[in-house]
Amino acid sequence: MEASGDTDEPPLPLTLTGFQVSEEFGFLLPNPLTELPAPYGPWMDIAHELPQLITSHQLRSRVHQMPQLSTQHLRGREELHLAHLVLSFITMGYVWQEGEEGTVQVLPRNLAVPYWEVSQALGLPPILSHADFVLANWRRKDPHGNLDTIITLPGGESLRGFILVTLLVEKAAVPGIKAIILALGAILRCDEEALHRALEELAGAIGAMSAALRRMHDYVDPEVFYSVIRIFLSGWKDNPAMPHGLIYEGVSPEPLAYSGGSAAQSTVLHAFDELLGICHRQDCAAFLHRMRHYMPPAHRAFVERIRGAVSLKQHVLCSGDARLRAAFNRCVSALAAFRSCHIAIVTKYIATAAAKAKARRAQPGAGAGPSAGKPPSALEAKGTGGSHIFSFLKSIRDSTREGMISA
Repeated sequence: MEASGDTDEPPLPLTLTGFQVSEEFGFLLPNPLTELPAPYGPWMDIAHELPQLITSHQLRSRVHQMPQLSTQHLRGREELHLAHLVLSFITMGYVWQEGEEGTVQVLPRNLAVPYWEVSQALGLPPILSHADFVLANWRRKDPHGNLDTIITLPGGESLRGFILVTLLVEKAAVPGIKAIILALGAILRCDEEALHRALEELAGAIGAMSAALRRMHDYVDPEVFYSVIRIFLSGWKDNPAMPHGLIYEGVSPEPLAYSGGSAAQSTVLHAFDELLGICHRQDCAAFLHRMRHYMPPAHRAFVERIRGAVSLKQHVLCSGDARLRAAFNRCVSALAAFRSCHIAIVTKYIATAAAKAKARRAQPGAGAGPSAGKPPSALEAKGTGGSHIFSFLKSIRDSTREGMISA
């Protein structure tokens, strides 16, 4: 779903709606559907029972009994997104039901074919990504604004907390996303006052994102995240537990390899990096660019449009305006601080949790499968997207700091 407009259009106005970005919700899907049309009842029935089916080791047999449904009755982006969300969660449960030592090599045709068709229609890969897990997986639980997930996996309240805190980070970013449009417009109009206001707005939004991210500590248990939740976010690319990828039966006779869900798939940070002219190390940049293919195509196009826009950093440098330079540096500093906050969370939820899990694995009587709390070991040093997590995150944070304009 490409953004509207042709490549010869003038640079203004750059709008959010042309790139399927909401004025109120940013990159989140506004008010996602929670039910599919009646013909897709067999998918929804399984999706609503996923945690129980996985922990009782019954999901695979339920999938094998599932009818192969045509995707032709799906209408519009919202229905397609819910179908993709449902099929993504079922697929992750199917692949990882027995843990990393009991993976499958083939995704059965009755799941693989419709999943592939829905993925092609949306321009998304056939694997659970940030676009499903967070952006399209929320609903209002009551009139007071309390939120809940639509589809879930094993992990209980910690999984719910992980998804909803990440959603709050996305929501906190919305004023910053709007500030991108304001900043680029102000540069083209040579309106330094408006540009300064936009940069202050951006710095504030990034600070609010950090505050939202820190709520992870209140809602997510590190042991549950590491031992139960994390495996279901893992993909079949750069993963020693599935070195050959996954055959999508009826789609391709050869195995296909896709990365698991990753914070690097969030469009927000890519957009901020491009606006601020942050240059990452070559290997990190290559991974980040690969993650853009896990975003909805219109969001990816938005990032590319910012990349091709007039350079904010050059404008601030050439202006010689100390106030603008200070505001620009506040944005870069806030972004580096957000990445430091992310590193602290990864340390707690992966590194420290991995050390504890290793100690537990050495004890007799460890259960089998993630439902019994046996933590995965294949990705101990990596993120679910397949990156070497600490060297990657620290490099990204350090190259962000280097984006500051010196006095």
